[in-house]
Amino acid sequence: MMYSSTLFAALGFTAIANAHMVMNTPAPFKTGLNNSPLDPSGSDFPCKFSGTYKEDSTPPTSLAVGSTQPLKFTGGATHGGGSCQISVTYDKVPTKNSVWKVIHSIEGGCPVQGVAGNAGGDPTAPSPTEYTFPVPDIPTGDAVLAWTWFNKIGNREMYMNCAPVVIGGNTAKRDEQDPLNNATQLVQRDQAKYDALPNMFVANIAGQGSCTTEESVDLIFPNAGDSVTSMGSGQYKGPAGCAAGGGSTPTKAPSSGSAAPSAPVASATKSSLPGGVFATVAPVSGSPSASTPVASSAVPASSAVQSSAAAPSPAPTSVVVPVASTSAAPPAATGTTGSGSALTGPCTTEGMWNCIGGTSFQQCASGSWSIVQQMAAGMSCTAGQSSSLSMKAAVAKRALRFFA
Repeated sequence: MMYSSTLFAALGFTAIANAHMVMNTPAPFKTGLNNSPLDPSGSDFPCKFSGTYKEDSTPPTSLAVGSTQPLKFTGGATHGGGSCQISVTYDKVPTKNSVWKVIHSIEGGCPVQGVAGNAGGDPTAPSPTEYTFPVPDIPTGDAVLAWTWFNKIGNREMYMNCAPVVIGGNTAKRDEQDPLNNATQLVQRDQAKYDALPNMFVANIAGQGSCTTEESVDLIFPNAGDSVTSMGSGQYKGPAGCAAGGGSTPTKAPSSGSAAPSAPVASATKSSLPGGVFATVAPVSGSPSASTPVASSAVPASSAVQSSAAAPSPAPTSVVVPVASTSAAPPAATGTTGSGSALTGPCTTEGMWNCIGGTSFQQCASGSWSIVQQMAAGMSCTAGQSSSLSMKAAVAKRALRFFA
């Protein structure tokens, strides 16, 4: 009996298609775990939970703030790689309404680098490429970590595995680097940083926005955040079918820091600009009259920063975020000073801010206007377009000014 080469190829593809990939480090939930993509209907989104999930016995992985953690996979159907994200939610049992914040993005070369098709058909084989991701300053406690993957070759799919984790503080590092010694201020600071991270990108899933991804290209995330590793070797392209700003979610202020994959993988990693946050705090009663400037971690130039830390006293506090540039001073403010309105589509002045009615804002980033963001509670901005975003707090008469 003669069989065509096409039939053999089809049979081989079926075997490999059933192999797919699964995250093995951090250790994922056992419930619903398999190496198949999410159902395109959205029935098992997120985490391949079908609505009947109950907490299982998978021990959580400890992730220390400020640490770099390993990311590993198992399986042979690598589909030419693709792009991945690592996201975190504090919902112990995530649902379709859970908020996921991205802490690291890998554009191209994930979950394998340098393989044009599939690495093999063994679903138990470890991926030949290993990765790392940083843990930024986010709230401590029980959380769930998600790995999401948009494959380069094959059906337009979205893969997602989730793992229980415990975010732990790095007290020694914070005492050394942070000017905030008050525990409440640290909690507020970490929550503000978490809230400012970009939301997880979702595509190819019904009921979760209209975004789709294209085949044979490495996906560029519309809101990748500041911690990004680029590992692709071919063409990069953004998603289709969704608004500028992308996915179901906007980017606020990405946290600083990034991580490259483990050796021997070479990668290009985005990093934050030099500089830092310098705060001059007026002294409380009985303290010396001279104010003392202090420096904290660097803040990217294109980021909008929210401040929710309470002032130590009613005395006014000012915060200035300097940005490295070729000029001696930031550019003069331009644009309108009226009530302002939401803008969409391309923009020409990178870093330009647009305050809408004093209650929300957006920024020109990567050639497009971002999705509109609400101001932090108790804060307002000066309406209109400007090269700097001026925000005023109704409580404690604090003012913050950020230069693009």
